[in-house]
Amino acid sequence: MTVTGWLQIALILAAVVAAAWPLGLYMARVFSGERTFLSPVLLPVERAVYIAANVDPKKEQTWLSYALAMLAINGLGFVLLYGLMRFQHLLPLNPQGFAAVPPDLAFNTAVSFVTNTNWQSYGGETTMSHLVQMTGLGVQNFLSAATGIALALAVTRAFARRTAATLGNFWADLTRATLYVLLPLSIIVAVAFAISGVPQTLAASAEVTTLEGAKQAIALGPVASQEAIKQLGTNGGGFFNVNAAHPFENPNAWSNILSIWSMLLISTALPITFGRLVGDMRQGAALLTVMYALLVVGVAIVYAAETSGVPSQIAAGIDPAMGNMEGKEVRFGQALTALYVVATTGLSCGAVNAMHGSLTPIGGLVPLFMIQLGEILPGGVGSGLYGIIVMAILAVFVAGLMVGRTPEYLGKKIEAREMKLAVLAILILPLTILGFTAASAMLPFALSSLANSGPRGLTEILYAYSSAAGNNGSAFAGLTANTQWYNTTLGIAMLLGRFAYVVPVLAIAGALAKKTKVAASPGTFPTHGMLFIGLLTGVILILGGLQYFPALALGPVVEHVLMQAGKTF
Repeated sequence: MTVTGWLQIALILAAVVAAAWPLGLYMARVFSGERTFLSPVLLPVERAVYIAANVDPKKEQTWLSYALAMLAINGLGFVLLYGLMRFQHLLPLNPQGFAAVPPDLAFNTAVSFVTNTNWQSYGGETTMSHLVQMTGLGVQNFLSAATGIALALAVTRAFARRTAATLGNFWADLTRATLYVLLPLSIIVAVAFAISGVPQTLAASAEVTTLEGAKQAIALGPVASQEAIKQLGTNGGGFFNVNAAHPFENPNAWSNILSIWSMLLISTALPITFGRLVGDMRQGAALLTVMYALLVVGVAIVYAAETSGVPSQIAAGIDPAMGNMEGKEVRFGQALTALYVVATTGLSCGAVNAMHGSLTPIGGLVPLFMIQLGEILPGGVGSGLYGIIVMAILAVFVAGLMVGRTPEYLGKKIEAREMKLAVLAILILPLTILGFTAASAMLPFALSSLANSGPRGLTEILYAYSSAAGNNGSAFAGLTANTQWYNTTLGIAMLLGRFAYVVPVLAIAGALAKKTKVAASPGTFPTHGMLFIGLLTGVILILGGLQYFPALALGPVVEHVLMQAGKTF
């Protein structure tokens, strides 16, 4: 590790926070229905959308109506995207002449993009036509991100309102998130990517002459526009198979910095929006502090593990100066690779600029654990905020037990109903991840997809289901996931991780919104100071450790011990 490397990391994170602060305040105005500097241009468009969809934005919904509306639009998105892939060979804008996507792969991919997971069991440049990439995958990148923002706003209103039976209007929140936040930012970032060298064309490929004199077709497409929403919406699906390690998706250090900044931006801004809407900026700052404290610790561990090198390589006489460079791009370096690895898994992004399967065992354990913590550091667009709020509810409940008081969070009493729903929500991930991992580790046809045996093979399976249920989408490599078993079970894991988690969270929000907001008293546990920050951090780490440590001990921890002894699988 070097001072220069840490300075690069610090400057990027500072740039994220500097941009996220005004963005968070801007979003608070947008979702409060106030005028913004974009209103003269976008307000007529917004009204036209409501008229076309027969929506009254002032008519608010209960938590159940809000949830049903969310499920309806995402269900429709699944059907349309599935059909688009199954019939892409009959549709225009298919200059590559790609055939129809097989049913199990189409199911997996449609679920993946609807749930903001963007797990890809295929190579984008060899499977999906330009039409599918733009109007299918691209549209879902916007809608899934906007859905996450809308859900976060619904949960926020539960604490911002004193006594209410409703959480807002889902259709209005979805429209405003798309029009006022995602679309303008995507245009700006897409232009910046194009300037940095990312292609933006409808051509299928470019034919070039290699150094040996042979002809080679290099895949092209509308990459810059897809890259922008991929990062801003924490979607992560790559236009090309190797994602942001591809020189057309991520050509240089500047595009790499822009990628990291873009993927962190909105998720960092939403806690600031939360603080403004609940009337106490310190509340949002406390959540953001926890998110970034754990994020920086994760970066430090990965950075240290990857720059320390591999004992077997050092023993073989390989120069250890650059550390473990297997699967990494020299143009990015160790520092920004470590930041990218942790950011993309602390988020629910899943974009990669290095192959996670080539990380050292400890370097690979960190992104795996970041996903398993629930994608809250700082988490996906919207999902990170409502995820850490669930953890905050658990933290104040623990604090209430310590002092013998009914726990409160932002003036709302946390009682038995809210705790039961919170526990139901947080159990979804471990049950899905560990259940499917256990089944796949025992079934011969599932094990046949592994490239490695022993602890590395277990880690490959565990990472796949963690990534799917956590709606991350990154892969550990070494697992051939394009089979009926993995396409189907990973798809189910994505659905459970997104919708089986968020419905109980919305039920919590509905219950809290109805409660009277009580004034703080001398006995109220403050939820904006260092004591609460420490408690929330401890609850997050203890829950993650209790749920996943045994599985991690059998995978990356054992592999690390073997690596130190010079053994590999």
